[in-house]
Amino acid sequence: MAETTPDAPALPVPSAPVPSAPVPSARALLRERDYLAFWICRWTGGFAGQIQSVAMGWQMYGLARAAGKTVDESAFLVGMLGLASFVPVFLLALIAGEAADRYDRKKVLLCCFAGEIATVLTLALASWQGWISPSIMMGVAFLFGCARAFFAPANTALGPMLVPRELLPRAIAWNSLAWQTASIIGPAAAGFLVAQSTTAAYLTTFGLYVVSGSAVLAIRKSGQPQVSPGSRWQLMKEGLSYVWNQKIVFGAISLDLFAVLLGGVTSLLPSFARDILHIGAQGFGVLRSGPAIGATVVALLLAARPIRRHAGLFMLGGVGLYGLATCVFAQSRILWVSVAALAVLGGADMLSVYVRQTLVQLVTPDPMRGRVAAVSSVFIGASNEFGEFESGVVARFLGPVGAALFGGVGALVVVAAWSGLFPALRKADRLE
Repeated sequence: MAETTPDAPALPVPSAPVPSAPVPSARALLRERDYLAFWICRWTGGFAGQIQSVAMGWQMYGLARAAGKTVDESAFLVGMLGLASFVPVFLLALIAGEAADRYDRKKVLLCCFAGEIATVLTLALASWQGWISPSIMMGVAFLFGCARAFFAPANTALGPMLVPRELLPRAIAWNSLAWQTASIIGPAAAGFLVAQSTTAAYLTTFGLYVVSGSAVLAIRKSGQPQVSPGSRWQLMKEGLSYVWNQKIVFGAISLDLFAVLLGGVTSLLPSFARDILHIGAQGFGVLRSGPAIGATVVALLLAARPIRRHAGLFMLGGVGLYGLATCVFAQSRILWVSVAALAVLGGADMLSVYVRQTLVQLVTPDPMRGRVAAVSSVFIGASNEFGEFESGVVARFLGPVGAALFGGVGALVVVAAWSGLFPALRKADRLE
């Protein structure tokens, strides 16, 4: 692949040290009232999503085991939930991105929360009445994926509209902090809730989605983007072309895609908790919190001291450490070692995600942010939801331990390959 194109600006690689512009303080960010409402929306929405995801994975695994399925077959069904969520993200991505660049992004988010509320209430009712089944859960996962397909580009594109450009790198770190802290509390809370009943977990999720929608309503600034001229199809093609021509952007999001696609262990955690580590539902919640603990520590460090130099090397190093930690987790049979490996895995992933998100949002003009975010969401959705499916399929043949080890080694191979395929990404220096 070509390194760059003439109209695709890359981050400068200075031959001599260049004085850095002062980084605005966190206090300046906290004075942005609309951004604070947006941050609350991200936190409560992330918290809700974590509880719903953990509850669905645990419930699906339990239903499969109760029906006499083997450990490998049950892990495969949990992976199928990820596939059911990813399919609509893939199918609707271009439409969702164009919608985020045409319509008020706040209104798009409100519609998405309405859809997510409908899915979680369906799960709560089915669980309470006792007619929940794997097929119902697959259908709900598909509908949830439809809402998420529109949520990701609108949410990503709205944030930069609420802060001055000089505050954007710090805001991205705080956005990640909101997500990761919710990801710590969410799985732990979900483990406690599902130990009581999955209905309680789903009703808690419903309340959090309501809070998220209320926070969106509290944002005073307009969420209406400047609409670019052209037909919907032309705008979709323009977004795809932009991502392809921006080789740093394409390299960054594709690195995340293939590393997490191979190295993701989320869908394997029910198997590890129940049949390998033997720690039950609450222990499962602890495992799910492990990656978020490490990610939150790194997000706090990045919020206080954003990366100033060698951004590309930080990203590649983060993905490499992610692969190594996945291999350690696969081999561990001690709870604290497993949680520590997951924490390192999460911190390394947070580092690479921070660099990727900052790169993409800094070089993308606002009228195109929705479409670029939609393409990115397909890559990220593939790495997460489709990655869960991949883990389930590999687990069906190699078992959960073999699947995790396969993924860790695969992530290391991807880092080596991308270092050679995208030299501009490797040499990217300043996030400014």
